[in-house]
This record gives sequence, structure tokens and C-alpha cells, in this order.
Amino acid sequence: MTAASIEIRHTPIGGDLRAFLSVVDYIYRDDPNYVRALDFDIKQRLSARSPFFKHAEGVVLTAHRNGWCVGRCTAQVDREHLARYRDDVGFFGFFDTIDDAEVARELLHAAQRWLEQRGMKKIRGPLSLSTNDEFGCLVDGFDTPPMIMMPHHRPYQGGLIEHAGLARLKDAFAWRYTVGDVPKRAQQAHDQIEGMPGVRSRHVDMRTLDSEIRVVMDVYNDAWSDNWGYVPMTEAELSSMARELKMIIDPELTYITEVDGYPAAVALALPNINELTADLHGKLLGTGLPKLLWRLKVERPKTARLIILGVRKKYRNTKKYAGLGTYLYVKMNQAAARRGLKWGELSWTLEDNGPINVGIKFMGGKVYKRYRVYERELAT
Repeated sequence: MTAASIEIRHTPIGGDLRAFLSVVDYIYRDDPNYVRALDFDIKQRLSARSPFFKHAEGVVLTAHRNGWCVGRCTAQVDREHLARYRDDVGFFGFFDTIDDAEVARELLHAAQRWLEQRGMKKIRGPLSLSTNDEFGCLVDGFDTPPMIMMPHHRPYQGGLIEHAGLARLKDAFAWRYTVGDVPKRAQQAHDQIEGMPGVRSRHVDMRTLDSEIRVVMDVYNDAWSDNWGYVPMTEAELSSMARELKMIIDPELTYITEVDGYPAAVALALPNINELTADLHGKLLGTGLPKLLWRLKVERPKTARLIILGVRKKYRNTKKYAGLGTYLYVKMNQAAARRGLKWGELSWTLEDNGPINVGIKFMGGKVYKRYRVYERELAT
């Protein structure tokens, strides 16, 4: 086949996503570990009304051969990222293709041309749609399903990205943690913090979830602001996040730890709804939504994903409160045991984030998936 036989179609944000959504059924047709994301969620994220696209612009790209869709991706420019880093980097995301180098190359070339037309000097991804969303291409750990809000790919996908001229930029880890006994030193660190007179931990209050999420993200922003690629959420994104979490969040799997009444550290895990949606094939219409709600509230998932754990710098960098992170890990382990969870994923962490990775390893976590972000210089 020649590249000319591949047609790349451009769809505006908020346009017809039928081919974009359905192509994954063909790409992952014989992959028992693939879990199709809910169409409703993807449509919301790629809607012109999405809070992300209040500060970004993007395009949906699909690759077609002989009338059949055989691949997809997005290209996006995030003005919040550009304002923070001033690096003229544009992004691609939602990258899924058949095992065909020409299809991958033509999709990525189309994304590159679109970004070049908007003055970008580099392309980076896959990020769907930013570092606050799905991160990277899965390059190790294909033998288990993805957790909630984590990507999954075929083993060939990373190689096709490299074949198209992009190079490895950064890896991230997903850690598997078995709920149970914690190391003796970790328990001692927990008990020491627990015994301090000014320390108090509580779960988020579902009655005021919107403001509670702001507390969580305020601590998170302080704790993670120096991390590579970090971009803070806007107010609109925080409000949207709170609305979306209302249906799935389990307050027992959240902690806000205060020191003398001031939020100092936070942890937030989400029930792994991917356990519950695999047989829904992305659809909530008809019986899909009642099934999901029943499974979520009555049957309940047996796994969860820790998506946020952070300690404010002013406490993290003091000897007295240096154990706050370990304290929260132990708290979350206890909460998971009470909720009947078997194991959890801690994700994602950057490969070069030494303190975080050492802390998770100390608790008994093991890396079981690896994700990769790629980058390439663009023509100017």
C-alpha cells in the first residue's frame, strides 16, 4: 500500500465522532485486556463546551483506507501550557492504530502539519489531552487491563510512533500495591504523626464536594507544581471534575490531613470502574447506566486507583512532618481494607521522581506498567 491510499480526515472539536469512537473495536478486537472508554465521557472531553477547550484548540484526526477507519488521534494546542513553559510545544493524543507504519506515520504527519500551522515547534505525546489526563503510550504491562483514566495500547504502538520519527522523551510508572500488612517502619511513621496534637485527618464531605475538590487540588498544586509537565487546572476544569466525581467517588477512599486546622496533605483514590464497564463496550444507553450504577454502589469494585497523594512543600521539607506521605499511604491501606479492596494502582509517577518512587517501593508497591511520552522537532 502507498501513503496515497490512506485518507486523513479532519473533524473539528465537537464534530461527528462516530468513526473516531468505533475504530477501537477493530484495533483491539482480539485484545482481552482492552476496556473501551465510555463514549459519553470521550464526547464530553472532545466537545467545544469542554473546559479544556476554553483554553485550548484542537482537531480530531482519523485515518481511512478503502473507506474503513484504521486509526485515530487528536492534535491540540494548550494555551495554559504555553503560558507556563513558553516552549512552543503542541500535543497529540488518543493515538490508536492498526499495526501499520504508514497509517501511524500519516496520522502523526497530519497532526504535525496542523501544529506547525499554529506556530508550534515541537510535537509531544500521546497526552489525551494534557498531563492532567491520560499520559503516554503503554510500552510495558500489556497483560492486564487498564485502570480508570489510564491508557492501554497494543504492543506495536510505541514502535510505530518511533518509526514515524518521534523519540522517547519521558517514561512514567504505574505501581501495583496489594492491600494488607504494611512495613513496620511505615506503621511507626503513621503512629508518630497520628499522635501529634495538631494533626487531624478526615474524609471529603460529599455535601460540599465542589469546595472539597478545590481543597484537594490546592494542596496538590502546591505539592506537584515543580514536576515536569505540570499544568494547573482552571476553575472551570475543577468544577467539571467535581461534577464528574460525584457519581463514582467513594469518600472512604479520600483523606484531607490538616495541621492546626490547615490542609497540609491529601490523598484521593477512585474505584476502578473499568472493572464494571468492560462488557458495556463504551455504551450507557439502554441498560448500560443502570448496570453501572448497580455494580458501582452495590457490588462495588475490588480494585481502585490512587490518583492523588501530595504533601505541601512547607510540611514535606520539615523534619517534624516528613512522614506525612507515609502516614497517608498507611491511612489509604487501612481504608482500602475496610472497603474490601484487594489491590490498588498508584499512578502515574515519573521515572525520575525519586522521592515518590522510593516511598511507594518502601510501602511494597511494584512497577507493573510503563508509559512513554515521545517528542519531535517540527519544521519551522
